[in-house]
Amino acid sequence: MSKLPPALRNLQLPVIGSPLFIISNPKLVIAQCQAGIVGSMPALNARPASQLDEWLHEITETLAAYNRAHPDRPAAPFAINQIVHKSNDRLESDMEMCVKYKVPIYITSLGAREDINAAAHSYGGVVLHDIINNKFAHKAIEKGADGLIAVAAGAGGHAGVKSPFALVQEIREWFDGPVALSGAIATGDAVLAAQAMGADFAYIGSAFIATHEARATDAYKQAIVEGNSDDIVYSSLFTGVHGNYLKASIRNAGLDPDNLPESDPSKMSFGSGTTKAWKDIWGSGQGIGAVKAVTSTHDLVERLKREYKAARARLSLPEGQVATV
Repeated sequence: MSKLPPALRNLQLPVIGSPLFIISNPKLVIAQCQAGIVGSMPALNARPASQLDEWLHEITETLAAYNRAHPDRPAAPFAINQIVHKSNDRLESDMEMCVKYKVPIYITSLGAREDINAAAHSYGGVVLHDIINNKFAHKAIEKGADGLIAVAAGAGGHAGVKSPFALVQEIREWFDGPVALSGAIATGDAVLAAQAMGADFAYIGSAFIATHEARATDAYKQAIVEGNSDDIVYSSLFTGVHGNYLKASIRNAGLDPDNLPESDPSKMSFGSGTTKAWKDIWGSGQGIGAVKAVTSTHDLVERLKREYKAARARLSLPEGQVATV
């Protein structure tokens, strides 16, 4: 069994809603937490930077009120994503605001820094760092992260190329702390499969784009509903880091998704004004074939719960019997 900190215990479903750049907002985060999974958003989604104060106040107060009204079924904790990259000129000020509100969980990306982890730990916050290979996983834990998010092949946005089987197996050879698995997970069956591989949580993003609470355009949501894995392209052109994107949005931008040039990683930027690529080019993982309609966050999580429960029941076999599913 993994060693889970209190903040990550007793979720209604072992799922972390991944932070969606531009798309995640307090409305989506609150709905995810009230549905019983960890909700999250990037700090950089608050624009201008002063809006982060307002958003953190809204999330903490709304969830506190919900918990008072539902003491027998409290909301899950929320997480804030911090881009730990040199181009993020807001990192220090955003961290100060997060510490002010005692954000329960941090998801750190594109770099690991001991001072960021120490700031979270100063009041008991938990840090999960996303990684695409075992080498980066070791570095994250050495610098003080509490857990890992294994971003495997097929994940939306910035993603790795490792098979989830290989990535989780290599991590579990040496690490017994919290691990979430990301990569084309959009059903309750896949959530259980992630746990069977050795992860504690599934990390789900793209399916939440097609929810009423998500701050995505109707065209983006409909593209998620209508798309499948054949509609995803893996490219470094748009941010300097390889990621998965919807072909339709690339075509709409006047580009050929099947003939994209490579980009210079040194030009990668996550500063105050770099949102155009993500507004025009839509990130998405390969699991969107399971998304059949735009729905509420509550209904999406309830579907995942039903599928997860059914998958567990289907695999509860007498000893010696081989599963045939």
